[in-house]
Amino acid sequence: MGLDITVLAVDWERLGRTPFEERYALLLDAAAPEDELDGDAERQEGWLWPAASHVPWCGRYEFHSTSGSYKPHFWAGQAWEDVRGHVGRETRDHLDSFLRGLIGDGGTEGDTDSGLFAGDPTPWRPRLLLACTPPAVSALAGRWARVEPLLESLREPFGAHPTRPGRWIEDFDAFSVLLREWGVVVTGAERRGWGLVGLPL
Repeated sequence: MGLDITVLAVDWERLGRTPFEERYALLLDAAAPEDELDGDAERQEGWLWPAASHVPWCGRYEFHSTSGSYKPHFWAGQAWEDVRGHVGRETRDHLDSFLRGLIGDGGTEGDTDSGLFAGDPTPWRPRLLLACTPPAVSALAGRWARVEPLLESLREPFGAHPTRPGRWIEDFDAFSVLLREWGVVVTGAERRGWGLVGLPL
């Protein structure tokens, strides 16, 4: 069974006012509210506001292109590594920063969680896949505003330097669909002035 990701938009101030020892459990409950799950219901895609009725300061995003799996996000990063050396510097710089802030190891300026969460006791199975403060989300939304008009320019490099077959993200179309979903994620959170959290669920 592979790693999944559930992305929440979170009112950082309300989370900060939640007792430290209750924060993670509350986010888990917002990500998968047991009392609101309906196994027969059609799977919702996009933003759900609020994520759970008892956590009105959280929204949950359901990726339509990934079925919840983290693998496509990882492979999107690998696909970008395969073609990034064949694109213009402006596009490369903006997309590097955008992806690094969401699915990379480096993060963006101001993306620390401000001490809202304890360190992962088991880094090989992290409790958080993503933690972006509202300023970090705002920075990502700014990057996305620069990346989106340049996205179509990546079609040719993807065609000329295809990624290895068998990956979840094999071509430009799959890459751009997932990237546009992340654009919806950051702009939706940024409009509310909220942060983002990614849970491995």
